[in-house]
Amino acid sequence: MKGGGASKEVGEQAPLPARRESRRLPDFLQSVNLKYVKLGYHYLITHLLTLLLIPLMVVVLLEAAQTDPDDLRQLWRHLQYNLISVLACSSFFVVGATVYIMRRPRPVYLVDYSCYRPPVKLEVPFQVFMSHSQLCGAFNESALEFQRRILERSGLGQETYLPAALHDLPPRPSMATAREEAEQVMFGALDNLFKSTGVKPKDVGILVVNCSLFNPTPSLSAMIVNRYKLRGNIKSFNLGGMGCSAGVISLDLARDLLQVHRATYAVVVSTENITQNWYFGNRKSMLIPNCLFRVGAAAVLLSNRSADRRRAKYKLLHVVRTHHGADDRAFRCVYQEQDENSKVGVSLSKDLMAIAGEALKINITTLGPLVLPISEQLLFFATLVAKKLFNGKVKPYIPDFKLAFDHFCIHAGGRAVIDELEKNLQLRPEHVEASRMTLHRFGNTSSSSIWYELAYTEAKGRMRKGHRVWQIAFGSGFKCNSAVWQALRNVKATPDNSPWQDCIHIYPVEIIDGFPTQPSEHQQ
Repeated sequence: MKGGGASKEVGEQAPLPARRESRRLPDFLQSVNLKYVKLGYHYLITHLLTLLLIPLMVVVLLEAAQTDPDDLRQLWRHLQYNLISVLACSSFFVVGATVYIMRRPRPVYLVDYSCYRPPVKLEVPFQVFMSHSQLCGAFNESALEFQRRILERSGLGQETYLPAALHDLPPRPSMATAREEAEQVMFGALDNLFKSTGVKPKDVGILVVNCSLFNPTPSLSAMIVNRYKLRGNIKSFNLGGMGCSAGVISLDLARDLLQVHRATYAVVVSTENITQNWYFGNRKSMLIPNCLFRVGAAAVLLSNRSADRRRAKYKLLHVVRTHHGADDRAFRCVYQEQDENSKVGVSLSKDLMAIAGEALKINITTLGPLVLPISEQLLFFATLVAKKLFNGKVKPYIPDFKLAFDHFCIHAGGRAVIDELEKNLQLRPEHVEASRMTLHRFGNTSSSSIWYELAYTEAKGRMRKGHRVWQIAFGSGFKCNSAVWQALRNVKATPDNSPWQDCIHIYPVEIIDGFPTQPSEHQQ
């Protein structure tokens, strides 16, 4: 427990209080000074071009003011006698501008999105979870105790949701009940999305659906086409088996399709199915998903229509995808298989966090040059050169991504995932607040979790025009994917369209060792 560790540290420090104090003050002042030096350096490098252009423009204006009017008249006559040169230059400019406009990437706008909010009857407090696990008769005492410990340390709250089939005793995991769950979450999110945006289903030209563990025939995308009677020439795709980062993969696919198909809407639906993928065995590495994964879904409306820029919330700036699957260890770290009793489940390797860290390193190495200010890039490059010159004795410089982003939506895969990214990216508690609170309120909703986190930031009223958002998710394979958005206006949550509408006032709650220190909404 962290509390025990903290007490031990205090006990060890107690005999030398004066010495500790005398050493801390200079370090603190030095860190403050370095902070302001770094901010000044960042400002100088970021605005370097502007600072150089201002004196150049002043010199040009002074020279122009001292030019004799006769010289200007002579220049005009010279241009008149060289009409062919003028026309050639003008034509070259027009052709060049046309080619640039035709070939530049079309902007992709996020008009709106909707996160599914399950009914209260599907809530599963810890006591209910453990009671059902015991009564269903599938788990031995060791497995039950393991699940209890995982729940207590998970960071989940008492109001997460499981599908109706798993609330029954005995549970009813079947193809029929799995379809019911899929329809409930997907149609619930889409109904809300179409209602809030006013877009007619017939206007949607592209549909991308991702769900890793439930891929029936007809597909989930076909279920949506049938329900909303989408047009016959719709470009529909169904992505399966791609893990919790599949939501960003779906965004990337939709973005590429929007570059080809003009003036159209694309809908991305991200979800996971719990009903048919509950593990009823006793292997501990396969019991963890039972404790973390919960019901959820998100539907996102994208557009490449210039007319939608005015009402859109965000503009998509970058998508960076990293696939670490060539490494056998990474490939098998999240693996669906049968246990020794032929029970199917998803096994999580003990190396998962180390592999996630490696994938993250590759991803941010690619993402950094796209988003970091030039000041951070120069510092990183200078440190890299110094490290080469001095045979690795120089400590590597970790770029400050807080200078690149205003908000962070880190996949709420579990408490350990959020802790590790907070540490490695040197983030502050407020930067991971949305992720921790989403994990507490909704659990791990797989690929849709990054949208619940964005909804949290909006519900708190923190999103301002120009703010940049980093969505980052990890998935089986092993993959690490990032999406970067820029807010086009001050974004406020719509009361009828936010999963946080009736509980945002009690958040954030402080979580220590997995337990909230403030009561939940229903306990107050």
